Amino acid sequence: MSKTVLLTGVTGFIAKRIALDLLNAGHHVRGTLRSTGRADEVRNAVRPHLIDPAALDRLSFVELDLMKDDGWTAAAEGVDVLMHTASPFPMSSPKDENDVIRPAVDGTLRALKAAHAAGVTRVILTSSVVAIEANDLPNPKGPEHWTDTDHPRATTYYKSKTLAEKAAWSFVGEHPEMQLTTIHPSLVLGAPLDQHYGTSLSLIERVMAAKDPAVPDLGFGIVDIADISAMHIAAMDRPDSAGNRYIGSAGSITMPDLAKHLSAAYPSRKISTRQAPGWLLRILSLFDPSIKTILPQLGYTPEFDTSATITDLGITFTPMSEAIDAAAAAVDAT
Repeated sequence: MSKTVLLTGVTGFIAKRIALDLLNAGHHVRGTLRSTGRADEVRNAVRPHLIDPAALDRLSFVELDLMKDDGWTAAAEGVDVLMHTASPFPMSSPKDENDVIRPAVDGTLRALKAAHAAGVTRVILTSSVVAIEANDLPNPKGPEHWTDTDHPRATTYYKSKTLAEKAAWSFVGEHPEMQLTTIHPSLVLGAPLDQHYGTSLSLIERVMAAKDPAVPDLGFGIVDIADISAMHIAAMDRPDSAGNRYIGSAGSITMPDLAKHLSAAYPSRKISTRQAPGWLLRILSLFDPSIKTILPQLGYTPEFDTSATITDLGITFTPMSEAIDAAAAAVDAT
């Protein structure tokens, strides 16, 4: 049955793909954006990939701000499902961490309150593995785990995603008629729908550009954009997924291994595969705050338990290498 979905942050890398897949599945999408001037960007991104070109008629837009109440309740009227993907994604920690935390937390609560006021009870929230993995528990990290916001690895971004998700669970705890599922992507790669992918592929861009003479020894999970979109839609279609957290990761890789993979694929780019010594990074961190934020992560690679995602949502993850290659191809084409 066709549903109407309020999709926040529709100009985002993940949200554009969700919008496309929802439209191809026969649903109506009401996308939120901070400026309706970017509506054509979204239309142009999804149009070439639509099964039926007429599906574009089921895509509409509403101008909303995560930090302002105006328009939220009206936007949620007549909606069946709220998919909240909008959240700040900084490249480096700001001077005031509340510049990231407050929009994440307040924006999440603003969306949930609007949904509740409009009688919308089904909510899919895009969280992140960073709300799960910053703790001293052994690998693999599972959906039952939470980030300790006082942990050395908990950067401002980690805190923002953790606190926003906790605020969401607290809200639905106070309103038991609300049915919440959270989706936890690791680093999302794969093929973007257009060249407006913001900071999402910035790590691949940096390595491909050979900006660094050496790369740090840190690791992370990787997942393809198509699989993350499929997780959101599967959660929407499966009521039993309500009340659960689902991790999206096809596997984990270190920066040196990622650089080696890309270097082999693009030998002409002279990509550095040398591992940066920890002592050098500690010295550089005295002058570069962005380096200081990664020091607690050196030598650590999180692994994730995705068994619930596979079992409950029926997801078969795209191989990690394919997600990397697709992202690299997009970057190489720019």
